[in-house]
Amino acid sequence: MKNKWLYRQFQLEQNKTTAKREVMAGTIGFFTIVYIIAVNSLILSEAGIPMEGAILATIFTSVVGCLLMGFFANVPILLVPGMGINALFSYTMVQSMGLSWQEALAVVFVSGLIFMLVAFSRFSKTLSDSIPHSLKEAISVGLGMFLILIGLEKGGIVEKGTNSIIQLGELGEPLVLSTIVTFLIALILFIRNIPGNFLITIVLGTIIGSLFGIIDFAQPAGEEFSLADYMEVFSAMSFAKILSSTFWIAVFSLTMVIVFENIGLVHGHVAFIERNEKFARAFQMNSISAMLSGLFGTSPTVSSVESAASMAAGGRTGLTSVTTGLLFLLSVFVIPVIKLIPNSAIAPILIIIGGLMLQNIRNLDLEDLTESFPAILIIAMIPFTYSIADGIAIGFILYPILKFATGRGKEVSLILLVIATLFLINFILHVMS
Repeated sequence: MKNKWLYRQFQLEQNKTTAKREVMAGTIGFFTIVYIIAVNSLILSEAGIPMEGAILATIFTSVVGCLLMGFFANVPILLVPGMGINALFSYTMVQSMGLSWQEALAVVFVSGLIFMLVAFSRFSKTLSDSIPHSLKEAISVGLGMFLILIGLEKGGIVEKGTNSIIQLGELGEPLVLSTIVTFLIALILFIRNIPGNFLITIVLGTIIGSLFGIIDFAQPAGEEFSLADYMEVFSAMSFAKILSSTFWIAVFSLTMVIVFENIGLVHGHVAFIERNEKFARAFQMNSISAMLSGLFGTSPTVSSVESAASMAAGGRTGLTSVTTGLLFLLSVFVIPVIKLIPNSAIAPILIIIGGLMLQNIRNLDLEDLTESFPAILIIAMIPFTYSIADGIAIGFILYPILKFATGRGKEVSLILLVIATLFLINFILHVMS
């Protein structure tokens, strides 16, 4: 028997779908994306956020994001903390720029507010149109390279070199061996398109890690989880450095990444289900969720790539997202298990996701050097400087320089020129300080 409220709320008949199909699609989406709880939490913990709080922040942010997208945008897009952006949070804003994790959460909140201003105005289209396609693609590819490097480093496959910047790790170490075995399994599962392949990878990777002796299953058995663990993280934002240049450089960099990445992701998702009219509302819900991420205690949410799994399973409405959100809420009861997961089970997933993002390099125009060289520098400098912000800045500064030097200054938009100038001023201030 049909639930009339569900069919009316999510316009199931108009979208030629059923409640059963939507719930199934949401369930598949959940098992495709649930790995984010473990991966995001581990990356946030490297910024100093308590692991227990990071896990709950990831879960609650994902719940709210999916419900926002489901009820108010009515599209099957899954909002979870974004890969790559969490690396920007932990490794760039905290470890490189010197912000505390509480101050970095304030950066997330302010960036989310700016994102909302863009999303709820006509400026979103103007901004998107002003940034060259080559630079947008280069950011995604550079993030992919960065994730691969982080994955290799977490798995011990590469380490700090004695006679070089990095070198091959000790292949006989238990961590490295378990990472290699898990990676081979993960890659085979992914290429064979096994449903829930990342979740299976984490489970098998944890077992393999145990067999190699790098984790102890008995260790967290007596630990209890409570909301008190989360209170250290919820609304822990600190605006102590809001008047500093470092704070606003971080805001600017993060805003650039989340706005441009989500413009591309949301557009791709609504186009996939042939509901392009939903772009504006979905983009707006995305911005609200990104802003709330700072309040909940995590890096910003994005319209995840894994949403495509739900759509491929038949998801066409927000009921899919709502289903995934509710399943995220239930995952609170398996947190003690999540804490067991070793780096060797997470590293292969980072490498694979990075590899997928790297494929966007085929979209670059490599023949036009005024387009390709700024893009290539972004791709190279993000991992080489261990800073997403600096990598983006270098490419954005070089682009107008090459265009004006070759008499093609008209191809540079005023907005891009302003952005490049701000990046350049930032570097000058760093040199003078």
